Amino acid sequence: MAKFVFALPDLGEGLLDAQILEWRIAVGDEVERDAPLAEVETEKSAVELSCPVAGHVVQLHAGPGEHVEVGAPLVTFEVADAPGIVGAVPREARRERRVRLTLPEGEE
Repeated sequence: MAKFVFALPDLGEGLLDAQILEWRIAVGDEVERDAPLAEVETEKSAVELSCPVAGHVVQLHAGPGEHVEVGAPLVTFEVADAPGIVGAVPREARRERRVRLTLPEGEE
């Protein structure tokens, strides 16, 4: 099992922090990816965050009413495998890329 620390993401528009309004999970819960995680409020709006991974909730790093800075730890999960970067192609699935440096014969 690996630990994954989810930090408060950049919620846009140059916002530096958010206040925890309500947790939708608790320490000890098993959660699925994209399940509701927490409702947070910025200077501009309230936003519901989703779980970035499936796993076991180990620690909540702030309580309701507390402010968390962008990039600061929000939740620690215990996951089966360390999660990869969203959109990354697994190394074994990559094809070798070839670049042609000369034109084929007859083409100029």
